[in-house]
Amino acid sequence: MLSLAYSAGLSGIDSFIVTVETDGAPTIPGFELVGLPDAAVKEAKERIRSACFNSGFRFPELFLTLNLAPADRRKEGSAFDLAMLVGILRCEGTISREISLEGKCFVGELSLSGKLRGVRGVLCMCAAAKNAGFSEFYVPAVNAREAAAVEGINVYPVENVRQLVEHLNGNAKIPPVGSDTHAFDSSSDGGADFADVKGQTAAKRAMEIAAAGGHNILLIGPPGTGKSMLAKRLPSILPPLTFDEAIETTKIHSVAGTLPENVSLLTTRPFRSPHHTMSAVSLVGGGVIPMPGEISLAHNGVLFLDELPEFPKLVTDTLRQPIEDRKITITRASGRVTFPCSFMLVAAMNPCRCGFYGHPTRQCTCSAGDVKRYISKISGPLLDRIDIQVELPSLSYDELSSASAPAETSAEIRKRVVAAREFMRKRLKDAGVTENDNGSQIFCNAQLDSSGIRRTCIPSSEASALLRTAYDRLGLSARGYDRVMRMARTIADLDASEKIEATHIAQAISLRSLDKKYWG
Repeated sequence: MLSLAYSAGLSGIDSFIVTVETDGAPTIPGFELVGLPDAAVKEAKERIRSACFNSGFRFPELFLTLNLAPADRRKEGSAFDLAMLVGILRCEGTISREISLEGKCFVGELSLSGKLRGVRGVLCMCAAAKNAGFSEFYVPAVNAREAAAVEGINVYPVENVRQLVEHLNGNAKIPPVGSDTHAFDSSSDGGADFADVKGQTAAKRAMEIAAAGGHNILLIGPPGTGKSMLAKRLPSILPPLTFDEAIETTKIHSVAGTLPENVSLLTTRPFRSPHHTMSAVSLVGGGVIPMPGEISLAHNGVLFLDELPEFPKLVTDTLRQPIEDRKITITRASGRVTFPCSFMLVAAMNPCRCGFYGHPTRQCTCSAGDVKRYISKISGPLLDRIDIQVELPSLSYDELSSASAPAETSAEIRKRVVAAREFMRKRLKDAGVTENDNGSQIFCNAQLDSSGIRRTCIPSSEASALLRTAYDRLGLSARGYDRVMRMARTIADLDASEKIEATHIAQAISLRSLDKKYWG
């Protein structure tokens, strides 16, 4: 007796349909599993056997051969358990052979008791099943809300094996989970507010420009000047996630297993703040089974690297290519996967090891060589990829204790950022620029490639003259020129100006000239 059931596997944040072919031969009982399974899939034999017995069903006394097709593609994880058991029970006749399994996809890990445990990557699998034409998706109950984010397919939450068998045989139907994507709302601010930060007007303006254009930013200043406070409040002024961004972000966290329980979609932009003792693999992703790293978990959000010089240079230099390409390709013996990583890099650092180099009142205890060695831990190519560099001065007692008018709230700043993004979207649409060279959709000015800059970043004659002077005097690279133009375009968008004026160029240059003070 041959039966077919369907499941789904993961490859990066993509998924593919797996056909579970089960053949039961009336010979000496046995169990053979083929189709390039990994160790976790091979161990499913014992989980399936115990789950079947403990659910009250007879395990067939047949020689069972299970093939996971396509057989030339490696299968990893425990998500195939449920489909394999369905195929076996159909061979035995526990699931009626008159019931068609076409159009049904089964995903889930079995416990020995017959209950279903959650698996990672359910959102990606459900999307793949829908695209492959499946109409029903059976998933552990704990993953049901996540899968329900995909519209156009019925998602059935399964608690245990007996419940599923009764449903398939038509005895007790499982009600599908309704899609709640119509209630998607990412407009809630919440969290920390910019109004909490005293002073630092110039730094707040720099953060507003960074948020409006998606630019990377470096904050330099003595301890206690508010660098971390500003970085942690950046998500509160970023534009709300669009539905497409939310789906893509949720897919990454689903694959990584970091999606909160009973959450169908992430509605806030990620904020990742890894410790400086992390490895390069933890940052960019990898492992025997390639998994997303911190840069991918920060996709469509913020990656905050506090105390940047304390990170090993080997680790920070791995950011150079992902910052440019906004994706990372990881190659291992088991295959190659690509993870998206379009993030805003926010870095913070002290000007020296003791933190008081250039302080107006505190004496720096570092020698000139110490300062140079500390600063040189950040490579020139990485620094060249950080659009904005801003210095935060120490605040006086009067600034901290002043009871003057309260600072702007995050909601007020966010309104200007959203207006600038809308102005940008309309301008790009009119210019016919919606994608960059690698085919990715453009959501902010920082994603513009050289072609997009030429078509949309049009400076006035005065602005061109000022940029020429700055290019020669500051020794900008071609990348530096492009980044100044992108920043100037963002500042012009905040002013709702179609053309880039000299004042916009001047402000963009001032936000990128701090490297001359510290790095010479």
